[in-house]
Amino acid sequence: MTQPRHLALAILVLASRLFAAAADNPPAADLGYKDTPIIPGTPWHVHDSDRPRPPVVTPGPGFSQLALAPADAVALFDGKDLARWSDSRGNPSRWKVADGWFESTRGSGGIRTREKFADFQLHIEFATPASVTGTSQGRGNSGILINGIYEVQILDSYNNPTYADGQAAALYGQQPPLVNASRPPGEWQTYDLVFESPRWDDKGVLVKKAAVTVIHNGLVVQNHTEFFGSTDGVGAIPHKALGAYGQRHPPEVFIELQDHGNPVRFRNIWLRPLVPASVPVAP
Repeated sequence: MTQPRHLALAILVLASRLFAAAADNPPAADLGYKDTPIIPGTPWHVHDSDRPRPPVVTPGPGFSQLALAPADAVALFDGKDLARWSDSRGNPSRWKVADGWFESTRGSGGIRTREKFADFQLHIEFATPASVTGTSQGRGNSGILINGIYEVQILDSYNNPTYADGQAAALYGQQPPLVNASRPPGEWQTYDLVFESPRWDDKGVLVKKAAVTVIHNGLVVQNHTEFFGSTDGVGAIPHKALGAYGQRHPPEVFIELQDHGNPVRFRNIWLRPLVPASVPVAP
C-alpha cells in the first residue's frame, strides 16, 4: 500500500506545481487583444495577446547606474529640484522630490522638459514600486513620451506577463524589446537612449521616420528601431489604434515622463544633444 500512497502524493505535488505555474502565467487571452489593427510588416495585432514575449535575460550588476554626466551634457535632474521640468501647461511640476530622486504624483499629470532638443542621447534611471500591486499594465507603469508622441514604455516587467508590445522598453503598441532585461521591483534600473527625430521635406512629405536605440540595464533592446507613427493612447491616437504620423513637427522635441497612476521614481537624468546648437537643423 505504500507505493500507491507515494504515487498519489506525487500526483498531488505535480498538480499543485502546475496550478502555481498557471497562476504565474495566466492565459494569453488575458494579456492583450485580438480585435485591433495588424501592425505593418508583422502578423500581429496591436497589443496582440498571442505575440511572443521576449526572453528574459538577467542583466549584469550596476550597468550605468549613477553614471556621471559628460562635459557636454545637459543635467535635466541633478537630484535637487525640477526646475528644468513643467506640467503640460508650463506650470511648475507637482511631483515629489526627495533624497536625490523624484516620484510621479498620481493625478497630477505628466511632466516635460522646458527645453527642446533635436537628436539626442538620454540617460535616465527609474525604479518601480518595491511594494507590488496590480498586474500587467497596472504595475509600475510610466513612460518616456518624446514630444508627447513617441513612447518608450516604463513598466515593472519582472515576473509580470503582459502583451509583448507593452512591456518595459517596448515602443508601445509597435515593437517589443529584443529581451526582457528588467530588474526586480524597487531596484534602480537604467535606460540609455539615442533618439533621432523624424524629418519632413518642405512639401510636408515624411522623408525620415523617428528612430530610437535603447539600452536597458546594459542590454541593447531596441537597435535603431523606427517608429511607424505616433503611439496609440497618446494625443490624437486612441488606445488600441494603429499609430501613424500626423501633422509635421519641428525636429526639436521635449521629453515627457508619464503619470500613469503608479508611483515610479526617477533620478540622474542627463542628455547630450547630437546636433550642435550652432548647426542649423533641416526641416
